[in-house]
Amino acid sequence: MSGSYEDRDGKIWMDGQLVDWRDANVHILTHALHYASSVFEGERCYNGKIFKGEEHSARLRKSAQLLDMEIPYSVEEIEKAKYDMLKANGWTDAYVRAVAWRGAGEDMGVSARKNPVRLAIAGWEWGNYYGDAKMKGAKLDIAKWRRPDPRTIPAEAKAAGLYMICTMSKHAAEDRGFSDALFMDWRGYVAEATGANIFFVKDGEVHTPKADVFLNGITRRTVIGLLEEKGIKVHERLIEPTELAEFEQCWLTGTAAEVTPVSQIREFNFEVGALTRDIAETYEKLVRT
Repeated sequence: MSGSYEDRDGKIWMDGQLVDWRDANVHILTHALHYASSVFEGERCYNGKIFKGEEHSARLRKSAQLLDMEIPYSVEEIEKAKYDMLKANGWTDAYVRAVAWRGAGEDMGVSARKNPVRLAIAGWEWGNYYGDAKMKGAKLDIAKWRRPDPRTIPAEAKAAGLYMICTMSKHAAEDRGFSDALFMDWRGYVAEATGANIFFVKDGEVHTPKADVFLNGITRRTVIGLLEEKGIKVHERLIEPTELAEFEQCWLTGTAAEVTPVSQIREFNFEVGALTRDIAETYEKLVRT
């Protein structure tokens, strides 16, 4: 698939029915467009099965509730809609995007209680999120923006508005020749990349930022479980930026990123080492079983 995402062949599930791709539109006065009242999930389907689909659907509903929205579909109904969309497009391997938002209605101010909560599920065929970084390692800049205090945002929600600084930071990183950016949090500790969680290796043990100010990713939790099954010690803790010089290996995790090695964070270099490759291969096997 190539070209504009609004001009493609295929079907998108929208509010209970499959519609032609080009007809899956919303009104210009949709509340979410003006006030970011939107939540979403990114998932991958491997060999006809969506990896941890029910967990994603449950998180979608929880994210909506944290934004004071109630999605009018159950987890089971959302799961069926995903597979209906995949079947209609003839896909067994694809990226799946479920998005819920406040639509156009009687309200067009900050309050939107009279507006309907809508749901759409689309998909597309998507390769490696970071291109050849799967082999060579991604290169990260350090963002000037920081992950905010969770007392100012619903940090446990996968909310569209929280990605504003991600887009800005990724653009700035790309302008400087990097493929992504690493955030610090509001306290100054290492947090995450713009769309992926981060892991480090030192002396055979793994260190990853404590998920207290950012989304505790489903892939993140999966990888921690795989490491523990292998008997590898995992430290979920606050990480100082000065520690970047001490780590030997680094990788990113996320539905889109899967497990992607990192070779550089600004002036700090990392080996795409044996543990990084092993956990990437283990994850690759898991999602296809």
